Amino acid sequence: VRLVESGGGLVQAGGSLRLSCKASGMITSVFNPSGWGWYSQAPGKQRELVASITSPSSTRYADSVKGRFTISRDNARKMVYLQMNNLKPEDTAVYYCNDLKESLTWGQGTQVTVSS
Repeated sequence: VRLVESGGGLVQAGGSLRLSCKASGMITSVFNPSGWGWYSQAPGKQRELVASITSPSSTRYADSVKGRFTISRDNARKMVYLQMNNLKPEDTAVYYCNDLKESLTWGQGTQVTVSS
């Protein structure tokens, strides 16, 4: 299984991005019941969970992103998404996806840079 994240970029404060994650090579019967998360790692900091979604679609968010980020999933496509609105400079980080057990090899992540 390979995790492939995409959708990052450079955006001004207040802007939006939509991140995508594909669990390439994972069979549907494993993907569907799994909980999934988006994790961020800012420079010099540890990776942390910012949003999670269980099966079927119960979501939770870190306080820092609550009301601004929305996690969703498409089981048929084995995709997980993170809609990021009203971005702030402190959201600047590399974003990764993984299951909530962090059991899969981490992908390359996608860089999000928010300028003030």
